[in-house]
Amino acid sequence: MSFEITKDHFFNSRMVLKQPAKGHRIGLDAMLLAEFAPLNAQYVADLGAGVGAVGIAYALNNPDANVILVERDRDIAGLAHENLGLNGLNPRVALCEADLFAPAKIRELAGLLPRSVDLVLTNPPFLNEADTRASPIDKRRSAHVLEGGTLDDWLRAAAHLLKPSGILAMIHRADALHSILNALQGRFGGIELTPVQPFGAQPASRLLVKAVLGSRKKLKVMPSLILKT
Repeated sequence: MSFEITKDHFFNSRMVLKQPAKGHRIGLDAMLLAEFAPLNAQYVADLGAGVGAVGIAYALNNPDANVILVERDRDIAGLAHENLGLNGLNPRVALCEADLFAPAKIRELAGLLPRSVDLVLTNPPFLNEADTRASPIDKRRSAHVLEGGTLDDWLRAAAHLLKPSGILAMIHRADALHSILNALQGRFGGIELTPVQPFGAQPASRLLVKAVLGSRKKLKVMPSLILKT
């Protein structure tokens, strides 16, 4: 591995993770998503898992869950594999090295079978490749920029994995609301949007999104989560 790594502790040292010293670092978004997700799912996929923060946190919170971490960057997937051992989660949590933007048949050959999970967790890259100046740091760019596809493609892959009435739990930028709703349309319903405000007087910077595959229930905007008053 050609880059420096650190070993860091989360949730009062309940979770230990190796991650790149430079580039994308695990932050509040991952922790919020892991805490936000419903805890009754038995089969779970963490899409764009990175070093495994969200899926590993979910597995620690829910000892009955079987989780698959899906990551396409080989180096980062290697760290995720090491993190499973560090947290004592083999074989309940597994790793799948796969590209969500690859054709469905190729994803299936990698082990991502249709209608195989109850819950998808995802903290997708927030930026579109065509609309941003990407970071020159490879690991930061791949974590922040959707390279090779769109949010619509990403959520299509999520829908392909979910069982009927399966749940999507996602965190994204608040100003991406229009793109989020467009990508959910026709696939998901029962959408619940929880705005996340850094402070009580500030606009929301993030959205926690929960949606049900195939549901026809109406959208709900939930009370804001205010991190600091």
